[in-house]
Parts: sequence; C-alpha cells; structure tokens
Amino acid sequence: MARSDIRRDPPRRRQPEPARPSGWRRILRRTLVWGFAVALLGVIALAVAVGLTARTLPSYDQLKSSQAGQMIVVRARDGSELFSMGPSFGKWVPYGQIPQVMKDAMLSTEDKRFRSHIGIDPIGVARSFYVRYQSGTFRQGGSTITQQLARTVFLNNDRTWRRKIREIVLALALEWKFSKNQILEAYLNKVYFGGGAYGVDSASRKFFGHPGTELSLPEAAIIAGLVKAPSHYSPTADAVAAVDRAKVVLRLMEQNGAITGAQANAVEFKEMRFAAEKGQNSARYFTDWALPQLDLLLGEITEPIEVWTTLDPKLQAAATDSIKSNVPGGAQGALVSLDRDGAVLAMVGGTDYVTSNYNRATNAVRQPGSAWKLFVYLAALEAGYTPDSKVTDEPVTIDGWTPRNSGGSYAGEIDVRTAFAYSKNTVAAQLGNEVGFSAVAGMARRFGITTPINTYPSMVLGASEVRLIDMTRAFASVSAKGQAIEPYGIVKVTSTGGRLLYQRSAKGGQMLVPAYVAAGITDLLQSAVNIGTGRAAQIGRPVAGKTGTTSSNKDGWFLGFSSGVTTGVWMGRDDDKPVTGLQGGTAPARAFAGYMKTAVAGRPVEQFDTAVTLPAWQLEPDDEANLGPNPDDYYYPDDQGNLIEPQRPGDQEMLPPDQGNGEPEMVPAPPAANQDFLDQATGKTKPPPRPVRDRSAPPAAQSTKTPQP
Repeated sequence: MARSDIRRDPPRRRQPEPARPSGWRRILRRTLVWGFAVALLGVIALAVAVGLTARTLPSYDQLKSSQAGQMIVVRARDGSELFSMGPSFGKWVPYGQIPQVMKDAMLSTEDKRFRSHIGIDPIGVARSFYVRYQSGTFRQGGSTITQQLARTVFLNNDRTWRRKIREIVLALALEWKFSKNQILEAYLNKVYFGGGAYGVDSASRKFFGHPGTELSLPEAAIIAGLVKAPSHYSPTADAVAAVDRAKVVLRLMEQNGAITGAQANAVEFKEMRFAAEKGQNSARYFTDWALPQLDLLLGEITEPIEVWTTLDPKLQAAATDSIKSNVPGGAQGALVSLDRDGAVLAMVGGTDYVTSNYNRATNAVRQPGSAWKLFVYLAALEAGYTPDSKVTDEPVTIDGWTPRNSGGSYAGEIDVRTAFAYSKNTVAAQLGNEVGFSAVAGMARRFGITTPINTYPSMVLGASEVRLIDMTRAFASVSAKGQAIEPYGIVKVTSTGGRLLYQRSAKGGQMLVPAYVAAGITDLLQSAVNIGTGRAAQIGRPVAGKTGTTSSNKDGWFLGFSSGVTTGVWMGRDDDKPVTGLQGGTAPARAFAGYMKTAVAGRPVEQFDTAVTLPAWQLEPDDEANLGPNPDDYYYPDDQGNLIEPQRPGDQEMLPPDQGNGEPEMVPAPPAANQDFLDQATGKTKPPPRPVRDRSAPPAAQSTKTPQP
C-alpha cells in the first residue's frame, strides 16, 4: 500500500487554558459576594428588629395618650386659669378634622415624599450627605415625619449614631404597624411648636386664640414653619421672623402643587392678629413663689396636674394698678396681701414682670425703718406697759448712740399711744433699752422674721433687713389677735382627670402673745392711722397699720390690716439710692389704701378689739415656766441657772457647826422676804420714792431696779 493511501488523523490542537482572573478582580468579586451576604444578613436582621419593635409598640390609643414632660395648669381662687407651664397638648384633633391646608403645609415643609417612602427617605438622606460634602456640615436633615414622630414619642435629641439607628428602626416599625393617615395625625398632634405647645390645637390656641380645626392658610404656614426652630420663629418672640419663615413655607407649598401661585400671593400677613401672651403679668410673681413648694407637697410626680391656688384675680389686678399708679419714678414697688388664715390674695413683686421677674415681695431684703417698732412695742406691752402708760419724749443716749425724732422736736411726757402714733424714735429707744434689745429681737423672730437680727441699740429703729412677706405675716398675726399666721398659696392639687393629690388642711397657729398684748398693739396701730403718720391709709372703715421710712428716703413701707385682710407695701430703688419725697406715709400708704378699698369692699366692717384687760397678776415669762399648779411647788433658778427645789413646810437647812460642841445645829430657814417688803407689796405701807434716772448718763452707770429686800 502506498504511503499516501494511509489516512492519518490531524493532530489535535491543545485547548488553551482559561485565563485566570487578575488579583483585583478576585478581590472585587469576593467583596461583592460577601457584601451581598452581609447586606442580606443586615436586611434580615433589620427586618427581625423592625418586626420585634412593631410588636412592642403601643396601640394607637396608647400612642395618643403618651405625653412628653409634665404639664402644670395653675388656677386662681375662682378656678380660672392663671398660667400654664410645661408641655401643653391641647385637644386631640382627628385626621378628618385637621384642615387640609395644615396637612399640606406640613408635608411640603417637612416631608414631601411622605406618601411614598417606607419610613425613611433614601433620597432625602442622600441629599443631606451631598450638602454635607459641599458645605462641610449637615445643613439639611434627612429625617422623615415618621422619624420625627419616633423621636418625639420614644427618643431624645441626642446626636449619636446609636440613637439614629434606633430612630430608623422605630420609624420602619411605625410604618409597618400604622397607616400613613394615623402617622400624620399623631405627628400633627404631638410635634413641638415652641412655647410649651405640643400639637396643632395647642399651637393654634397659643398663637391665634382659636382651636386647631379653624386654621387658615397663613396661620397653617406659620405653624408649619415653627418645627425647624420653635424658639427662633415663635410669633410671640419675633413676629417678623415668624412671617418670613411662613413665606418660605408658602413657596414650598406652591412648588409641591398644594396651592397655586395666586393663592400664595393673596396671603396678607399684615392683617393677622396674634393672641396676647398669657401669664406674662404680675401673677407670675405669685406662681414663681408658690410652684416650687410642689416638691415638698407632692414629691416626684410626672403626670399632668392642676394646681388650685389662693390668688384672687380681681385683687391681683387691683394690687398691680395700685403699685403702678403710686410708685415714684425710677423706683420699684411690691405688695403682699393675706387673708385672715394666711392665704395669699395678691402678690406683686415689681412694676413689670416682663422687664424684671425678680420678686421683691419675697426675695428682697430691705431695712423696715419705723415699721420695726411693731416688735419694740409688742415687747414693751408684754413687759407690762399699756397704751396709756406714761413715757417721756426727750433726748437720750444709749451706749454712745443718740437717736433723734423726725423734725428734731421733743414732746416731753406723753403716753405710749401717742409715742407710737407719731413714731417717736427716742421713746422706742428707751423702751428697747428697758425691755432689752434681745427681747425685741426674740419678739421679731417669734412673729416670723427669718432674716438675721442684730441687737445693737439702733435695731429698735429698723436697722436689720427684712423681707416684705415676713413683715406682712407679722402684722397678720397681730390681726389674728396674737395667733401665728403662715402665708400659703396652694389649696389643692389634682390630676387633669380630677383625682385629688393634695389638700391643705386647716391649721391652727400657736398663740404668740397673750390676747391683751395683741389688743394693746392693735390700739396703737389704729391710732397711727387715725391721728399719726399713717393717715393716708384711711379707707372709710377701721384700719390699723404702721409706716416705715429709712434714712435718706431709700425705703418706704406701710403695713396694716382691716376686715381680716392684711397688706404690706414696700417701695424703693433696687440700687438702694434715695428716692425724693419717699416716706411710708406717702406713696406706700396711698397704694395700700387704693388696693384695700377693693380688697375689703365685699366684707363686713369689723371693729377692732382694743380693750386691754390685764391679768390679775403678772410674772416674768421665764418664771412662769417654772410654776406648778400649787404655789408651794414653785421651783426657782439660782445664780448659776440651776433649778432649786422649793422649801417644804418643816424643811430645815444645815448651818455651820456650833463652836461649842462641834455638832451641827438645825435651825429653821429664814423667810424669803422680810416683813417691810411684804407690807409694801400688799399696800399696807408705801414704797420709798423711786430715784429719777439721768437719761444722759451711760446705761452702765444707771440702776433701774428698786432695792431688793
């Protein structure tokens, strides 16, 4: 066979081996695979988290009832609302009753893709990061309305990634559990609009004075614009800024097709009238004083409450007008008025709360001037003086201090009533020196003065600083015939549903002085108004009171009472500079009269009990504490203050040993007083004449005590 006839298979070509991917492609492929796996696991984890969160979410009814923070409504004596603090939620407005312009304004401003996203808006988030890349800071938020609702109800405003992740999970869970309409309804009823107002109804009532169901287009634009910065765009804080922001909202509504250009251009903001800001008046001085007491009365409580107070709106208005119409130019004024049981009827801490919220009625400490003489004469009356007792108005020097009367004149021998009515400084100094300056300080402390009290001789003329509310309390205790009075402002506290949380019980104060002392000082106080320095305080019915003026006319006071109402007035400058013509008997007394005519108008005329009926016998207060029911059981202190038991009949004391036999001799104890002293005490013989004291000599060189037996 020829070689050419032999067939041979063609040689097989070796298949080329597939090219192996390069290193970067392998990395990319693995990254995509692992990324997809991680993303899938993340989606599964997120879905599980959202599902579990949705199951733990409250029902819609529970969501509606949840509130952020505590709301406190303060009510006056007649039940009217004085002031509201903390979050105010108004009434819940159902979705169908919320004006469409309000819904459109909010969606156009805060979340225009609300109807299409699932709780988070990827486009909005991407835009936020893009702006962050361009400007270097986050200037646009990517939060949806659902996220804002989750933050408002369940979270806080911390800027942390952990909080942001929780917010996203909660937003997805809310979208899973509730409908879009429910979410928007809840948001519009819970979002914060500033000034303590949560929800459209509360904001509408606060800023426009009507319910949220009646919002117009410009009003809705203003409210929608508040969400971005409630304090900056608040109409009550800056009406111009609020209107400028509302114009931006209208442009956004036009861009989103919610309104036409003609509708936007037709809005006239100049015709809008904002509601007057409530609570920014003198009643806030009272609430600032009373509300901190809730911590003691209730302890920790977070539920919304209503506080029922003693303040009378009519009297508060009268007090405010009286201070403003009488206070000298450049000066401040304060007033406190108490009912007979201590209830605060009116409180004014300054001429304008908005300008200055410093409460001069409860916080300021000023010298009371001659109004302090109340305590000097109380101590003198308790020591045995009466309104008819004779005193001498003459120059006197005590420990180098020489007080002088206003005008520099001296009346000679007068009675205590006249000395008090005309505010004789020399007589007050003598009485204080005689009863003891520490006794006067003790009397002031007994009647409720809480500030430090010095015991220098000049203290009798009001050198110690006091608070107006403390001085008013002291005069109220006199009006109560010597019974201690404690000012109070809260009657009861209830939940918003009417559940009683606190009720003040009637308290009987202890007797501070005997009834005859209270009657005597009331006699003196009435004389000061009838014929003395307080004549400008007369109101056509019995009034008892006292003026007070400090050096250089820096402070003017008048404090007094009538028909169960006690009122104190102070006027002066905050910088303690003199006020030309300011005296207690001028502007303060006139302000007192102007207010009291309203305060007692509906009360019966009451005559004062000024009959001074002294007890059959009087003893020093320290001795009275040591007396038993039987005079034979009387104990007494020795020179070292040790309590000595009484001598019983038949008791004998040991005398020194007899010099004769060295045995002690038992003899009867000598009598406590000799016969001459007993005869003088019982009136059988007259005591020797009392030496006349030289008033110009130092007290240490004088003796005011009669010889002891």
